[in-house]
Amino acid sequence: MQPTSGPSPAADLLPPVGPLRVAPDELGPEDRLGPSELLREGATHVWGLVRGRPLGFATAVVGSVTFVAAVLATSRVVGGLTDTLLVPVLEQGEAPGPRLRDAVVALLAVGVWRALGITLRRSAAGWTQYGVLADLRRRLVSHQLDLPLSWYVRQRVGDLLAVNDAHARQATFVLAPLPFATGAVVLALGTVGLTTFIDPVLGLAVAAALAVVVVVEMVVAWSAFRAFVVEQRRRSVVARTAHESIDGAQTVRALGARERETARFARDVGSLRDAEVVVHRRFAWMRAAMDALPSSLSIPVVVLGAVRVDAGVISPGDLVTVAYLLALLSMPLALLGFLLWDTAHSLTAWRRVRTVLDVEQVVEHGDDEHVPAGPAAVDVRTVTFGYGDPSTPVLHDLDLRLDGGGTIAVVGPTASGKTSLLTLLARLWDPDGGAVRLDGRDLRGLDRAALPAQVALVGQEAFLFDDSIRGNVALGLDVDDAAVWDALALAGVDDVVRELAGGLDAVVGERGATLSGGQRQRLALARALVRRPRLLLLDDATSAVDPSVEARILAGLRESALPATVVLVASRPASIALCDEVVLLEQGRVVAQGAHEELLRTEPRYAHLLQAYERDREERAGTTGGPT
Repeated sequence: MQPTSGPSPAADLLPPVGPLRVAPDELGPEDRLGPSELLREGATHVWGLVRGRPLGFATAVVGSVTFVAAVLATSRVVGGLTDTLLVPVLEQGEAPGPRLRDAVVALLAVGVWRALGITLRRSAAGWTQYGVLADLRRRLVSHQLDLPLSWYVRQRVGDLLAVNDAHARQATFVLAPLPFATGAVVLALGTVGLTTFIDPVLGLAVAAALAVVVVVEMVVAWSAFRAFVVEQRRRSVVARTAHESIDGAQTVRALGARERETARFARDVGSLRDAEVVVHRRFAWMRAAMDALPSSLSIPVVVLGAVRVDAGVISPGDLVTVAYLLALLSMPLALLGFLLWDTAHSLTAWRRVRTVLDVEQVVEHGDDEHVPAGPAAVDVRTVTFGYGDPSTPVLHDLDLRLDGGGTIAVVGPTASGKTSLLTLLARLWDPDGGAVRLDGRDLRGLDRAALPAQVALVGQEAFLFDDSIRGNVALGLDVDDAAVWDALALAGVDDVVRELAGGLDAVVGERGATLSGGQRQRLALARALVRRPRLLLLDDATSAVDPSVEARILAGLRESALPATVVLVASRPASIALCDEVVLLEQGRVVAQGAHEELLRTEPRYAHLLQAYERDREERAGTTGGPT
């Protein structure tokens, strides 16, 4: 394949790099920290990370201090060899003799000492960093799964993806250089102390030079903080746009919106690129300063040391020791600057992570672990419910009593509250008023594991994982293949699975892409059935299957030994007629309840609704090829 020349088409979509323009909502008052505030908040953040793996971090610091001690020892060895070996040989012409052997042994010893320190520091620092990152990601996912759906509906998937991936990684990245930077501080203090021991005047000069370097590094890191804030927020926007474009690829292609989505993504990527260019420009300036500043400040210190040698205050070996330490300090001082830079970057990412971890509206569970046998009885008492806004309720003082066993159809016009009722029965949401009880027990008092052991909900939109048939049906449940096949048969999808290459081991693809809509629904139904729930909730869960198949599934549920009360939202008259009882909802209230034939005779609204269902079914069958 021949390489192409010229700019890529994607590059043509991006505007040229310009000055960073910050939107009003990209920087708030909390982002305008002073240097001291940034340092204080950064230190708190770093300490919080270190507490997660104290042993690993302590081991890394020990390795770093071991390395620093070896460096200080090396400086003394080099200085001593200058006075005891090099000066006598070069100025007095003495033979090295056994002193050369001793010098080689001493240099090898401190070399091995340094190597051990480096190995210990790097190994422990890597283990600590990636361990803390894994802990943070587990904590994030666990916390998010404890939050109610009312929180999720206010979030953007792209933002959450960025928080769990890029922001979590960047929030912990500061742990990699931290042990070495800790050693660099020890080395700096040791250099000042050793130089002061050699000559207090030289010690004061070295301390002043180090203070200048540290102040410059702090100012540079502070100046980059706001740029990091903008970059992080624009990275979330790019993740959000990418997720929407990929997740909605079918809609984009079907409606010919490819150019629109490409331009939208290019705009957001260009905005992120501008922010990253600003960040890296500042990093380049910091890198140049860190490369030049320590060396530049070392020159006057060495000149001062030469003056002190001429004055007879210190020996040449002492000056070599100081010069050697100053030469070695260049890299640790640069690393200290990188640490402050990484701390500012890490802090902005941590703030994004903290917006999730600080959410306190977790779903509370009780301690009732009892799981009775047999079908569940349902009691809904004066329930009022609105999706995050009690002032606009979907359900109004709803009362409903269902005895254990049988199949109950929930019907009603659009927006009457059918799906809302089933989500409350599954406790995906909690009512704003009233209570939902299972066998007389409030759902909010059940143990975390007791509710899913008794209640299973299957929605109209069946979600499947990129896993095998077995994995999607069992979904972590410890069941054998016989139980899986029984659930598949009851859901009317076992014949489809037998025809797949691999059978139960066949992988269905992301979101079940290799299956039809009806097959995905039936597989989701099998996933609920294999758990043998006491209350089975079907929210239009067979709407994509053929009516005859739906009838067989409902008949099979009635005739099976499944110990469940089945509550289903249905819109096919033939399917509704198969149910033992019908509940009619209107405007969030139960307006009628009874057998199908009885409601046809006594409730005109019910008969009218069934006629509307039938007309709608005929219109859809005439427009499309019908469900599969």
